[in-house]
Amino acid sequence: MSKYDNIEEVDPDLRGAGLRIGIVMSRFNTDIGEGLLSSCTAALIKHGVRAADMIIVTVPGALEVPLALQKMAQSGRYDALIALGAVIRGETYHFEIVSNEASGGVTAVQLDSGVPIANGILTTENDDQALARMAEKGADCAKTAIEMANLLRRIGDEK
Repeated sequence: MSKYDNIEEVDPDLRGAGLRIGIVMSRFNTDIGEGLLSSCTAALIKHGVRAADMIIVTVPGALEVPLALQKMAQSGRYDALIALGAVIRGETYHFEIVSNEASGGVTAVQLDSGVPIANGILTTENDDQALARMAEKGADCAKTAIEMANLLRRIGDEK
C-alpha cells in the first residue's frame, strides 16, 4: 500500500533468484576481506542467488578493485557487482588517498556502466573496528546488490 495517494511506489525486492553477481575482493587485510566475503555469499544464497551465478575475483588491494569492477561491468554478464575490502588507518596520509580513490573509483564505474555496485570496502581506524563491522557489512552488500539489480530492472522496464 502506498503512503502517497495515486503515486506508485516501487517496493524493495530482495529476491535473488536468477541474478548474476560478480564480487571483487581486495586481498590486502585478508582476514577482513574473507569475513566480508563469507557473510556476503551466505546472504546472497539466503536470498536465492545460486552459487553458480556468482563469481569471485581477488585483487592485490583496494586501489585495484575499481578496474576489476569496470572490466566485469563492461562484460554485460552481471546484474550487480560487489566490492569488498578493508582500508585501515595507518600512520601516514596514504589511508586518505587509498580510501578516497577506491571509493571514487567504485562510484565512477557504477555511474559510467549503469551496473549497480554495492561498496563494501570498509574504511576504519583500526583492525577491531573492521572486525566488528565485517559480518554485517558483507551481508548488507549482498542485499544492496540484489535490491538495486531488481530496482534497475523494474524502472528500466517501465514505459
